[in-house]
Amino acid sequence: MTHPEAHAEVTGDRMNWLRAGVLGANDGIVSTASLVVGVAGATTDRNQILVAGLAGLFAGAMSMASGEYVSVSSQRDAERALLAKERQELRDMPEEELEELKGIYEEKGLDEPTAREVAKQLTEHDALGAHADAELHIDPDELTNPWGAAIASFIAFTIGALLPLAAITFTPTSLRVPVTVVAAILALALTGFVSARLSGADKRRAVVRNIAGGLIAMGVTYAIGSLVGQSIG
Repeated sequence: MTHPEAHAEVTGDRMNWLRAGVLGANDGIVSTASLVVGVAGATTDRNQILVAGLAGLFAGAMSMASGEYVSVSSQRDAERALLAKERQELRDMPEEELEELKGIYEEKGLDEPTAREVAKQLTEHDALGAHADAELHIDPDELTNPWGAAIASFIAFTIGALLPLAAITFTPTSLRVPVTVVAAILALALTGFVSARLSGADKRRAVVRNIAGGLIAMGVTYAIGSLVGQSIG
């Protein structure tokens, strides 16, 4: 039988990646839908709308990927610095570190003799791993991967952006904006539902919040595009 706690830990790691992917897709939907709807408010030229949408798609995807890479790289650097400090402390003052580990397990509810024995056995098995887990909540063998986060963000944003871009590109001129808005609303409802399900939050509130934010963004950009188009025209 699979140990339930181990299974939960693996599932939690996967959930974090899924949640990040959902948020990336959500950003792709909102930003691209708002952009193409805004351009459609200024012009009916399909090529101009398509060029603007593609530029926004790749600019947004690259921005998210680079931002995620920088953010996760900073986190990874911080984790490495903490682990280096822990290695030095284990080397320079092993007895104090053993007492510190014992104290952590006493705070978790173990009595003093049991906590000391647990700390001793864990230290003998893998001192750095034991302290990294108990003190820092870091697995030295599973540090965050900036490239994985960057690629996941790029792909998620691109997938989210393709829906409104396709909707406004392949729809007749008179229906472009309403069809794109409806497509974006449906996609935002899905991402809101999935993100709420993954985090255990209220699904209805998450869906409404997602849709409301998207509608506001699209409404503002469409109004601005219309005003700019009329001024230039």
